Parts: sequence; C-alpha cells; structure tokens
Amino acid sequence: MQYLVRVWDLPTRLFHWSLAACVIALVVTAKVGGEAMVWHFRLGYAVLALLAFRLVWGLVGGHWSRFANFIYSPASVLRYLRGQGEPAHSVGHTPLGAGSVFALLLVLAVQVGSGLISDDEISFAGPLTRFVPNASVSLATWYHKAVGQWLVIGLVVLHLVAIAFYVWRKKQLVKPMLVGDKVLDHPEQSSRDDAVARIAAVVVIGLAAAGTAWLVSLGG
Repeated sequence: MQYLVRVWDLPTRLFHWSLAACVIALVVTAKVGGEAMVWHFRLGYAVLALLAFRLVWGLVGGHWSRFANFIYSPASVLRYLRGQGEPAHSVGHTPLGAGSVFALLLVLAVQVGSGLISDDEISFAGPLTRFVPNASVSLATWYHKAVGQWLVIGLVVLHLVAIAFYVWRKKQLVKPMLVGDKVLDHPEQSSRDDAVARIAAVVVIGLAAAGTAWLVSLGG
C-alpha cells in the first residue's frame, strides 16, 4: 500500500527555490563586478530576509520543515551510513542531507553578515561598516572575498552533486520539492500546508523583510 504525504509545505518550497536563485545571482554579480554590485547588495539583503524567515519557519513551519525533525544524533547518522536508517529518514531530510542544509544556512548567514560590514575601498561598502572598527571591516572583507564565497560555491556544488546522486540512484528528492508531496510505502505525518499556515508564512517573511530593511537603513 502506498501513502501520499505532504512533506514540503508551499512556504518551504518557495524559500528553497528563492534562495537558490538568489545565491546563484549573488555569485554571478560578484564575478561581474562594477555596476552589478548594486544588485549584489540587493540580493544579499534578500538572502538575509530569507534566512531570517527560515529561522522562524524552522520553529513553527510544517512538520518536516522544523529543525527539531531533522536534527540527528551522531549515533543516528552512523546507523544511516551503515544502511540501518529508520523509515522517517527517507521522508524529509536524511541525516546527511540535514548536515548539508545546516552547513549551507550557517555559511550563508556568515557570508551575508560579513558582507554587511565589508568595504572594497573603491565604490561599495556594507551598510554597517561605520559601526565596527576598521580592523574588523578589513577582516570581514578578506573573509567575504577570499574564504566565504568559495565555501558557498563549494557547498552549493556539493548540494547539487547530492541531488544528482539521489535522482540517479533513488529516483527521488526533486519532485517533492516542486509539488510538496512524496509517495511512501509507510504512513507518516504530513506537514500542515493550509491557508492559515500560508498566511502565517506571509506574515513571517513580511516581518523578516521589514527587519532587514531597518537593519540596512542604519547605515544611512
């Protein structure tokens, strides 16, 4: 018997694809430079708002989007690697996938944070540079350009390789992130994805965008 389970709610799916588009555009605009840096900053602010949304949604969102449901113990990860995973591991994020997600979110948060206090000493400076010492600005600028961007690119490539592997070997992963549902051979709890949840998501992203706009405005 097969069961149709709503794994990824609409807000989570929109977040996923919006973040992917913004990160790709950030890398492109950084490499192009020049006037494209205006959009680089705007995209960075968008990523900041998206990350703030995901932080809140990871606490109150759909069942499989909540951090509590894909934080795995080391023992659980080892069992998964030995082929002794639990049925729930095949529903949302696997133990390895969860690690990749947390790593990417953390690296993106640090990258955006360092961008807020970076200064290329030519034309563009982050909106919060005036609030930190020059030494910190120099360190943030070095990290942002020499370390952070390569960490982001590396994790994105790793993420794409993992997706390709699951599509090739297990014929899964991409479609559920498009339509939200996954067909399982065992019953599992579905994520809430009704009108109330979607309205709540709109409120959260609205507050995240407003908070980001306020933070950026501090730079004058």
